Amino acid sequence: MRAPMCSFCRIVEGILPAARVGETAHSLAIRDIDPHAPTHVLVLPKRHLQHIAELVEEPEELADLFRLAADVAADEGLERGYRIVTNTGSEGGQTVYHAHLHLFGGRRMVWPPG
Repeated sequence: MRAPMCSFCRIVEGILPAARVGETAHSLAIRDIDPHAPTHVLVLPKRHLQHIAELVEEPEELADLFRLAADVAADEGLERGYRIVTNTGSEGGQTVYHAHLHLFGGRRMVWPPG
């Protein structure tokens, strides 16, 4: 029996709706449904990986993920700056166990972030 798909896998497959803002052969960018900045986009590998660290062995896919994030930032007019965050594991704040980046922009980011 096949394991159930995570919510991001269902979005990639078109089973769940999402506001898509960019796509490549390996990555998908969608608007976050609970935005924490004027621009809040999730950039995820189309292939299911639990943590972003799993992409270390796949440098082309890792580069593709960040390339798509940069392209979306440019398309969103974030030339003054943006932040890319990834949460890994429960202590890192990860709540969906499908690797992804958060792209934040449209306002001044504060430091420290959390």
